[in-house]
Amino acid sequence: MDRAKSKHTGLFQGRTYDDFLFRPRRGRVGSRREVRLTSLFTSGIPLELPIVSANMDSVTESRMARAMALEGGIGVVHRAMPVEAQAREVERVKRSHGWVVEEPIVIPRGATLREARELARRHGVTGILVEETPGSGVLAGLLSKRDLPHGAGHDMEPVERFMTPFDRLVTRPLGVTLEEAERALYARRVEKLPLVDEARRIGGLITKSDIMLARERPESTKDAKGRLRVAAAVGARGDFLERAEALHAAGADALVVDIAHGHSDTMEQAVRALRKRLGEVELVCGNVGTGEGAIFLRELGAAAVKVGIGPGRGCRTRLETAAGVPQLQAVHEAWEAVGSTIPIIADGGVRHDKDVFLALACGASSVMLGSALSGTDEAPGTVILDPATGEKRKIYRGMTSPQAVFEALYDDSDPEHVEAALETPAEGQEVQVPYHGAVRDALQRIRGHLKSAVSYGGDESLASIRAKVLGDPESFLIPLSTASRRESFER
Repeated sequence: MDRAKSKHTGLFQGRTYDDFLFRPRRGRVGSRREVRLTSLFTSGIPLELPIVSANMDSVTESRMARAMALEGGIGVVHRAMPVEAQAREVERVKRSHGWVVEEPIVIPRGATLREARELARRHGVTGILVEETPGSGVLAGLLSKRDLPHGAGHDMEPVERFMTPFDRLVTRPLGVTLEEAERALYARRVEKLPLVDEARRIGGLITKSDIMLARERPESTKDAKGRLRVAAAVGARGDFLERAEALHAAGADALVVDIAHGHSDTMEQAVRALRKRLGEVELVCGNVGTGEGAIFLRELGAAAVKVGIGPGRGCRTRLETAAGVPQLQAVHEAWEAVGSTIPIIADGGVRHDKDVFLALACGASSVMLGSALSGTDEAPGTVILDPATGEKRKIYRGMTSPQAVFEALYDDSDPEHVEAALETPAEGQEVQVPYHGAVRDALQRIRGHLKSAVSYGGDESLASIRAKVLGDPESFLIPLSTASRRESFER
């Protein structure tokens, strides 16, 4: 069967999220807590909450990516920063949690407290292992946050004066089990357990907070070593190969090749170059808006397809170029073309939580959110207070807005990059969005509404309801008239 021209195509023609209601079915679960939302980001990265934070400079850096992974989603660190800075953001996520920190931060015992403070700040850690001499890897002690004196009066004193020395540390050998490490930490009332060999050479670090996370947050998105997963964005021109190599080395679980028009020769050339340089790294590619585009990216070997041309609040592509496909049509058309052979990420156009469910039920494996998350504490940027209304707001902007382009180019020393970017008319805009507090609250709300939607559909899992809707969408989706749209959504 030609999936791109199936019997259901007409139902979605010209349609987006506000064009349908979902027909309720007899409920099968006693509580929405029983509903399972497991889905895929890429073929190799499952999510317990199928939400992805967008690779935008007003949405995702390390703080957001950590929060997303802890809640069962994943974040994509934006690329509007120097290569080294983006790699550090990825490293912060990968180092923030994990059963074993395999390459813990170390500092020589003769270093100053100022150097130690700067190292801790740069890497976002609260404890540093101290080695005997630079590069020796032989454990001399541990400098934790509680060891640091207040004020700057001691900044030039050596670390060794304040560290807990080796003979007072609790250590364990390499290969210690998680259970034994947990017993050692709790028995001695310590929070960090260095791993060393017989010669005291540093082999890793286990922390109490990471063990607690492993026990208390089983739904978090973790790799095989218990570290939080994170993705990072690259482009298709300029330093994209060097950027991709640095991000891969920093531990990025997937690279998102993010360009405005993913169904293009530019994308094909970029993917081939990335494969030649990095091999079988997980590549998420986009954006596309058609079934043909989805097939094109699948044939290139993408690990997931990002779908959405111009539906987002920060994007003006449709207004400026008339290019695009209504978002629910685009998502379903992509699924009709590639089926379940590759995960689809619905990117943009979500204004309400019900839109997330419709995207997932109609073909998406996960949903990327931008403006819906940009008003939270974890998003980059400061809270703005409107003196007239007392309302708190934050800035959200498309990555092709003049403001985002200017900031991305501010540190770019290549005149050709600057000239090329400035000669392209903007297709994005900057807006203010309401401040919402912690992102965890927003994600918990979305999780609850998704589970309720699955329950209203008469099922116990997102995967099951998706299969039924995709098999017979006319039985589940009710097209709306102007009056029924008003009745449903105007409050």
